[in-house]
Amino acid sequence: MMIQYILRRILTSIPVLFGILLVTFALARLIPGDPCRAILGEKATDAVCDRFIREKGLDKPIMTQFGIYIGEIARGDFGNSIRYSLPVTRLLEERLPTTVELSFAALLIAMLVGIPLGVISAVKHNSWVDVVTMIWANTGVSMPVFWLGLMLAYVFSLLLKDTPFWLPPSGRVSPGIPDDPFFEVWKLTLPETGFVTTLCNFISRLNILNALLTGNWELLKDSIQHLILPAVALGTIPMALIARMARSSMLDVLGQDYIRTARAKGLKNGRVIVKHAFRNSLLPLVTVIGLSLGSLLGGAVLTETIFGLSGVGRILYDAITARDYGIVQAFTVVIAVFFVALNLLVDISYAYLDPRIRLD
Repeated sequence: MMIQYILRRILTSIPVLFGILLVTFALARLIPGDPCRAILGEKATDAVCDRFIREKGLDKPIMTQFGIYIGEIARGDFGNSIRYSLPVTRLLEERLPTTVELSFAALLIAMLVGIPLGVISAVKHNSWVDVVTMIWANTGVSMPVFWLGLMLAYVFSLLLKDTPFWLPPSGRVSPGIPDDPFFEVWKLTLPETGFVTTLCNFISRLNILNALLTGNWELLKDSIQHLILPAVALGTIPMALIARMARSSMLDVLGQDYIRTARAKGLKNGRVIVKHAFRNSLLPLVTVIGLSLGSLLGGAVLTETIFGLSGVGRILYDAITARDYGIVQAFTVVIAVFFVALNLLVDISYAYLDPRIRLD
């Protein structure tokens, strides 16, 4: 039953992804201006632009271009970047790991802080703890990411530079730290191209995971230090949202009859909260966490810019301004696939968390 449900969800996701492809393909070409002058400059002559457009295949009808693009994606090829003249797959392989690592770190911080605060706030309803937590949550939701990132960098990189609390303000790893890919350390022989090679290169650019696989503890420590400030800045808004949702959901569950019955039986308050109330309050919380991760993957441009990280956000912004259709389309599709996969995992988790939910 579960396998059939997963297969149905995957099949119903195909039209969604196709629609996203079509809309992204069309909207990218509706942006005012043309890629030639956006890349070569406003002084580029008509003859130069005509040759540029022919070389990049932009002189063909829109539907012909779309058909060619769909065929390339079916073969696992996202085409070439107009601006960089490189395969878009290579740019994905280089840039996506930074955003994925940053997004998961931000979500982890948001969950570790937001969930306990929300639960404590619900248990201590209308107390000073509840009031302080909600003030903090409302402040966190309203705080601009770019301002918070600059303040964190100023405090921890400048004011605390001579203390043990100093943290690096930019980059992913310090110069001179060895970061050899795990497949080289393990002395694996990979083909020059192909899915396995792309996957291994992708994993090796996840610094923390690569450090764990190679036992490079110096790289692990340095990568975590570089990741703390951007992850905190990016995770503040989802942290506040998770705290508010955890509080709201817990308050609803704590008012149910079965909670009062459990307490009337003499069960300890901690057992009632952890075993009975918390698990049954997870459904809306899981939804918020899943959507938050998807939003983090697609909305890290400001954080990456402030902290000098070469991730999806920065290259996607540059691609839009340069009318680099290949990058815009490829990164949008990848983020959409993440969203679809996360929604599928959220739906599956519902059946595990609440046995009353049937997937048939």
